[in-house]
Amino acid sequence: MRYFSTRGGIAPIRFKDAVMMGLADDGGLLLPESIPTVTAADLEAWRSLTYPQLAFEIISRYVDDIPADDLRHLIDRSYATFSHPEVTPVVRKDGVHILELFHGVTLAFKDVALQFLGNLFEYILAERGERLTIVGATSGDTGSAAIHGVRGKQGITIFIMHPEGKTSAVQALQMTSVLDDNVHNIAVQGTFDDCQDIVKALMNDLAFKQQYRLGAVNSINWARVLAQVVYYIYAWLKVATPGQKVLFSVPTGNFGDIFAGYLAWRMGLPVQQLLLATNENNILTRFINEGDYSVGPVVQTVSPSMDIQVASNLERYLFYLVGGDTARVRAIFAQLKREGRISFAPEELAQVRRDFCSVSVNRARTLTTIGSFLQETGYLLDPHTAVGVAAGRDLAELGETPVICLATAHPAKFGEAVQEAIGQPAPLPAAIARLQGLPTRCTLLPADQWQVRAFIEKTVS
Repeated sequence: MRYFSTRGGIAPIRFKDAVMMGLADDGGLLLPESIPTVTAADLEAWRSLTYPQLAFEIISRYVDDIPADDLRHLIDRSYATFSHPEVTPVVRKDGVHILELFHGVTLAFKDVALQFLGNLFEYILAERGERLTIVGATSGDTGSAAIHGVRGKQGITIFIMHPEGKTSAVQALQMTSVLDDNVHNIAVQGTFDDCQDIVKALMNDLAFKQQYRLGAVNSINWARVLAQVVYYIYAWLKVATPGQKVLFSVPTGNFGDIFAGYLAWRMGLPVQQLLLATNENNILTRFINEGDYSVGPVVQTVSPSMDIQVASNLERYLFYLVGGDTARVRAIFAQLKREGRISFAPEELAQVRRDFCSVSVNRARTLTTIGSFLQETGYLLDPHTAVGVAAGRDLAELGETPVICLATAHPAKFGEAVQEAIGQPAPLPAAIARLQGLPTRCTLLPADQWQVRAFIEKTVS
């Protein structure tokens, strides 16, 4: 299996090189040369598999440069860190299936991919005798999951940028209380989009990227998306009868999580549609429902992991939308940079609406959903999952089609929002309770790539 860039500017590379490259050297995102097919017979044969066994069956179809025994060991190590034996269990509440993705070390869905990616990095670096400098941006959960995926690992130094004061208190603590020598947190005086722009600027400076061996942990890294495909298939196996279509409701800001679902669908998973749920930062909802992809200011909400305007992973979907025309992809993102918007043809927007539906859920409805769902079912949602559940309820007319809502984080990670919604704090799991009072370390920098660059150079040197 070879990987190419959505912008057509690199020679095809193999999986391990794709992992290490992160963002393609031409500024695009990496995709596989073909999408493996999953048949109905495959799905039925997989029903009895454990999560790690299923992960191997799926991931191995995209990887041909890691021996099978090594890949199986990497996967087993990655999911041995999860607190639930099923890794991503599915529970049914009030007619909705909730896919719990928060049983990893940082209690967020990012752990599913980043435990695997951290082990992958360590494996490849040891094999090649190389070092890696990871530079990442986070709106909250990616940063802590990435840090916990690589803390203390040989040959890796990690720099994670988060927008100052715009993550939850728990998210900030999960990052800044990790004092391992190879971990460096940067609070950027700006938004998540500013952090993401800095990462892309550094990655696009090829001399800097090569000198410091930069790697990516954001969902621009192909391995992140690949690992997330697994839980869509796992959830379908737990919920659906043979051949039955489902609808996935996905709270998302950066389009990475829902793109993994789109990929599972293209592989052959029976999916009726993907429901993209947004908060007030609803650029993706406007794109799907109105054809309006125009960048606006970032609004701070009670679901901060979704406080994003420019969705990096949308580029992967747009590559397929325009029929693999890399010149068109380049033109699209040139227009976005130049005008702050993207224009689409009517037939393209019609295809978008066949693939996705979308609902935007505001603060008031998010909080109301947390409270009402707890009262009706006894189940406590985090604010991001509440966005997905509220959106899923809007499509209740689907009738017999099962709705699977992705629960992306533990409610205790967003204690202030939960307190506002139900009048009392969420019960604290031990993983969060032990963070209280820990020493922290963080560097405050302006939203300026040159100052971030200087900090990385000084620290690595």
